[in-house]
Amino acid sequence: MEDQKDIKLHSGFVALIGRPNVGKSTLMNALIGQKIAAVSPRAQTTRKRIQTVYTDDRGQLVFLDTPGITKAKNKLGDFMLEAARNAVAEVDVILWLVEPSTFIGAGERTILEKLKQLKNKVPVILAINKKDTASDEQLAKSIAAYQAEYDFTEVVPVSAVKEENLEQLLEVLFRYVPEGPMYFDPDTVTDERMRDIAAEMIREKALKFLDKEIPHGIAVLVETFRERPDGSLTDIDATIICERESHKGIIIGKKGSMLRKIGTAARQDIEEMLEQQVNLKLFVKVRPDWRDNQMLLKEYGYKL
Repeated sequence: MEDQKDIKLHSGFVALIGRPNVGKSTLMNALIGQKIAAVSPRAQTTRKRIQTVYTDDRGQLVFLDTPGITKAKNKLGDFMLEAARNAVAEVDVILWLVEPSTFIGAGERTILEKLKQLKNKVPVILAINKKDTASDEQLAKSIAAYQAEYDFTEVVPVSAVKEENLEQLLEVLFRYVPEGPMYFDPDTVTDERMRDIAAEMIREKALKFLDKEIPHGIAVLVETFRERPDGSLTDIDATIICERESHKGIIIGKKGSMLRKIGTAARQDIEEMLEQQVNLKLFVKVRPDWRDNQMLLKEYGYKL
């Protein structure tokens, strides 16, 4: 058997970038085999940089799931854009996720410009997501369209939802991160606080169940996160922040029905994460224009 000391480990940081809604969080969750990042079909689901860790015998990949790169419309948008830029500036590999299309839109053009500014200092892997929805011919045309715009280090078609070609993607990523020791304990899957992940899970359910115009104007603040002394239960009190009184009524719903629906779904995810029963209480507060209020942004965890 090969001596353990002779095995060369490769470890490094991978920034996962792309326009909103392309499937970055779904891919990251699939790669690490655990739900950490909030997932929904709406833009701005990922607002903060979320760090997760994949470890196997080859070494360790630390993924930075970034907010979708798009034009900022308020101070929250500025924060999200800066979080994405910072992630790209400090990694060993960039993993750009796109859809299988020959149309390269404004969002992709913005990313291309950012990549060209790096002047090939960092390997850029292009992952064509949703390969299960495209024919081989469509995939080939999509790859050709992107390769005509940028000299990618490698191109890998994947399906985050179907978990197809993920091992091939991991092999490619390990090929380009540097040789070196692991940054985290092998059992670590994220360095995010459990209370922050719980807040994201609550916000995800709000994104899922609420009307389209409301979710972008909400935040979730976990005010209490406490395991009972006997270890039987974790008590969580969380507040959903919205910008209008009219939205507060919609979030609560008739006789509290919507708030219960959000809470029940979020509690199930949180219990699965904690492997423990959870007593989740949700409240709703109105904070007008919080997305443009620097003090409130910091209070709700949006700080670089």
